[in-house]
Amino acid sequence: MEELFRLHVQGMVACFALNAALLVVFVARIGRNLKQRDARLAALRQREAEEDHIVRMGLLASGAAHELGTPLATLDVILSDWRRMPSFAKEPEILDEIADMQAEVRRCKSIVSGILLSAGEARGEAPEATTVRAFLAEVLDDRRSAHPGTLIEFVERIEEDVPILADPALKQVIAVVIDNAAEASPEKVTVTAVREDDLLALRVLDRGPGFSSQVIANLGKPYNSTKGKPGGGLGLFLVVNVMRKLGGAVAAANREAGGAIVTLTLPLATLAIEPEDADAA
Repeated sequence: MEELFRLHVQGMVACFALNAALLVVFVARIGRNLKQRDARLAALRQREAEEDHIVRMGLLASGAAHELGTPLATLDVILSDWRRMPSFAKEPEILDEIADMQAEVRRCKSIVSGILLSAGEARGEAPEATTVRAFLAEVLDDRRSAHPGTLIEFVERIEEDVPILADPALKQVIAVVIDNAAEASPEKVTVTAVREDDLLALRVLDRGPGFSSQVIANLGKPYNSTKGKPGGGLGLFLVVNVMRKLGGAVAAANREAGGAIVTLTLPLATLAIEPEDADAA
C-alpha cells in the first residue's frame, strides 16, 4: 500500500508540474497575442491618421488648383495680347521674355491640370493607354525639362514591355522622388527601371549627402525631413502612401559610394489594361 501511495503522490506531483508548465505556455502565448493585437491596432490607427492627413491635403490641393486655374488662364491671355502689341513687337528681347513667361504659365496650368486629374476631378479625360517604357520615358523627359542643369540618366532593363494605363498619381510620385534626388545631387541623377517577374522596380540614385538615420527610420511619416524647412518632409510621406495605395512599396537607403537610393516597387497588375479599360481608352 505504501508503494502504491508513493506512486500516487509522484503522479500527482507530475500532473501539477505539467499543468503549471502548460499554464506558463498558454499565458505567455496569450500575452504575445495581445501584444501583436495591440501593435496591429496601433498600426491601423496610425494608418488611419495618415490617410486622413492625405485626404485633407488632397482637398487643400484640389481647392488651390481650382482657384489657380482662372488667374493662370488670365495671365496666358494677357501675355498673348502683349506679344501682339506694336510697342513690344519691335523689341525682340522683350518678346523672348514674354515667350518664356508664357511657357512657365502654361507649365503651371499643366501642373494644376495634373493635380485635378489625380484627384479625379478632370472632366472629359479618357484613360491614356501606353506602355511601361513609353510611360517612364515621358516622366523622364518631363523631369529633364524641369531640371535642365541636371543630368538625369535613364537605365532601362525591361526585357518585355507591357501595355498599361498611365496613372497620374504614379507619375507625380516618380517626379517627387526624382526632384528630391536632383535637389540633393544637382550634377547627376541615375534612374534605373528593372522588371522582376510581375514587379516593376524603379531605383533613383543620387550623389548627395544621403539620408540621416532618423529619416530612414521614420520613412513614410509626415514632416520627416533633413532640409529644416517648415512643412517639409511631405514629399516622401505622399510617395509612401500613394505607393501603398497602389499595392507597392518604398525603400530608402544610403549608398556605400556616397549618396542615396530610393526604390519604388510596384506590381504591374496594378497598372495592367483590363478589357473594359482598353475599350474606354
